[in-house]
Amino acid sequence: MGVSRLDVFYRRLLLTKLFIGGWGKPEDLKRIFEFRKIIGDRERCRYLVPKDYPVYINKTEEHTDCKIHEGFFISPLEHLVPGILPPEAVKARFQFIVPKRWQKNRPVCVHLAGTGDHFFWRRRTLMARPMVKEAGMASLLLENPYYGYRKPKDQLRSCLKNVSDLFVMGGALILESTVLLRWLEREGYWPLGMTGISMGGYMASLAVTNWPKPIPLIPCLSWSTASSVFTTGVLSKAVNWTELEKQYAINSVYEEEIIKLLEYCGADSFKMGPEFSKNVDPLEHLLGLSGDDRASVAQNSKAGGEAEAERGLLIGGSPEGGRARVDQLLSSVNSSGMSLDTLPRSLHANSTLCEKKTDSAKFYRPSLHKESISFMKGVMDECTHMANFSVPVDTSLIIVVQAKEDAYIPRTGVLSLQEIWPGCEVRYLNGGHVSAYLFKQNVFRQAIYDTFDRFCLKYPNLH
Repeated sequence: MGVSRLDVFYRRLLLTKLFIGGWGKPEDLKRIFEFRKIIGDRERCRYLVPKDYPVYINKTEEHTDCKIHEGFFISPLEHLVPGILPPEAVKARFQFIVPKRWQKNRPVCVHLAGTGDHFFWRRRTLMARPMVKEAGMASLLLENPYYGYRKPKDQLRSCLKNVSDLFVMGGALILESTVLLRWLEREGYWPLGMTGISMGGYMASLAVTNWPKPIPLIPCLSWSTASSVFTTGVLSKAVNWTELEKQYAINSVYEEEIIKLLEYCGADSFKMGPEFSKNVDPLEHLLGLSGDDRASVAQNSKAGGEAEAERGLLIGGSPEGGRARVDQLLSSVNSSGMSLDTLPRSLHANSTLCEKKTDSAKFYRPSLHKESISFMKGVMDECTHMANFSVPVDTSLIIVVQAKEDAYIPRTGVLSLQEIWPGCEVRYLNGGHVSAYLFKQNVFRQAIYDTFDRFCLKYPNLH
């Protein structure tokens, strides 16, 4: 199956880069990976969030068809991994859209936000309000960390600054979803379920792996891992590989320490080596690039080479900015525990620009680009691969909605959700990611209704 041309075209309209800050602090990555071991095991984290965790409603609006409550609580991640969240993201905010008249029971679906879905308007307008009208179903919209009111001041729009930010977001949303599901139970709502579109579908899936009871799950336009999104999908073109490769080459902690913490070793793991390389090489084919574009990708994929050396990929290019970048580089190397004696002579203060260009090649290694992609796959799989988390209690209550020609969520080279969650249902739509997001909201809502109906038939007394 090919990829949607609309997906490729839409991606080309977006000029901002992802992960401009790099991988994130090594110590943060270590803390996240250690916490992943706990949160990936449902039994180990059964009591991480108290059943009476405080949730507050601070505003209510009356509408003709519904009430819209606004509320907040402190993210449990702040208590469990202090300081890992940016200060702006510590307070979790949500909207709760409740029908004035219930049709049957008091069902609530929790919606997690997709990429670029700041605040609540989009989910409220396209999903929650129609669900009130069509099915008398309430919706709870949780705002993701790093989005809306929870966006760090130094973050540009939706572009996460560090790779580690995505993992922090996932850990926070797993715990925050647990808080909200338990609060809804206390308030007498039933049945409860979870959904999300694109990244929201990933996050909803992660949250459900942690829930100790059967629960409807409807992930839309998402799949088994986020690794393919950033290594072979069209969004891989938005990743700031220059900065990631530079940090990976300079700071040995990534390949000497961090990589040893990666435990996921499934059939599609980066540890399988050549098999993943086969799936990385045809990137330009997956993106549907023209001949000129392919030449550009081939040139960039050298991760240095003569063109990158001339631009000073690792130590900065211009004479004016060279000294500052060299000082920064020296600081980075010192913090990694390396000796200055091991640095090229060009990095000392008296080096000439010519020497800098020559010695920058000493940091360059031909395999650096593929090594960085492989490392990205490894860290992404560690924290987002569904096989690295507990299997949901009842997989027959999962309906996945996928686009056949999705260029954002590649399914090639990764385990399928049916392999990881035997018994789940996958529904395929014609077209790609963007067209499905824009025009298939009714299909997503129908999958939600079908899954909730299935739950009520199977567990009529599970209150």
